[in-house]
Amino acid sequence: MSELFDEVDEEVRRDQLKKLWDKYSLFIIALAILVVAGVGGWRGYQYLEGKKAAEAGAAFDRAVELSDQNKHAEAEAAFADLITKAPSGYRNLARLRMAAEVATRDQPAAAKLYDEIAADRSVGGPDQDLARIRAAQMVMDTTTYPNMVQRLEAMATSKDSTFRHSARELLALSAWRANDATAARQWLDQIANDGETPPSLRSRAEALQALLPPVAKS
Repeated sequence: MSELFDEVDEEVRRDQLKKLWDKYSLFIIALAILVVAGVGGWRGYQYLEGKKAAEAGAAFDRAVELSDQNKHAEAEAAFADLITKAPSGYRNLARLRMAAEVATRDQPAAAKLYDEIAADRSVGGPDQDLARIRAAQMVMDTTTYPNMVQRLEAMATSKDSTFRHSARELLALSAWRANDATAARQWLDQIANDGETPPSLRSRAEALQALLPPVAKS
């Protein structure tokens, strides 16, 4: 008797499943197609992005080779082409390298390019800071100490900035050139008191410190 009931239950379940399938089969099939299409589309997107990155990497390497061969005009054009076509990572690198190529012939124009990179929030913090340092280097001989402070003070006083050491050195040099010994000492003291200051930069700071007039005794 129990076997008969089991068979009846099984028939009922099959009948219910059939009804459910008849009612919802189109939705189930459509969902399955969407899942397969979504996975396929994502795989295709990953493949295309990987291909673009590989092509951009190869093009970037070729542009760097041109620069190493002192073919600056050709390198500049190659980096400019990458800026319009490459994924964001290589595009940012290409912008920095193109500005460096421009600097070989026109430093004010290069400083402008670096300033544009520094102002572009989509670039990212470290590359923006590097651009600020490069721009400051380009204009240091022709700009004022207050302008250098405006450009670099935030970076120089941040413990988290990768380029704080270079920013302090540039500010100390600019203050020294402006005959502002007090400001120069301020930045040189920060260099001396930062345990993470690179040894070569520390040595240059000590040499500059020796050039400053002695502190007046009260």
